[in-house]
Amino acid sequence: MNNRGYIWERICEERRRQEAKWGEQHHIPVVWSAILSEEAGEVAKAALEVNHADYVRELVQVAAVAVAALESA
Repeated sequence: MNNRGYIWERICEERRRQEAKWGEQHHIPVVWSAILSEEAGEVAKAALEVNHADYVRELVQVAAVAVAALESA
């Protein structure tokens, strides 16, 4: 999965999914930090469980949440 275009496509798809589920989000930085921390915890869990598919999916979610936080800044 080292194709940057494909990775960005997955992140954009996740952003669309997030917006469809929760609408446009505007949080203060501490809330975004908490959301990112929770998502990063899911990455760590998948890594510890050696679950590559979940690991990749969670990394995409972390990136998408970071993009959402930047959009909200």
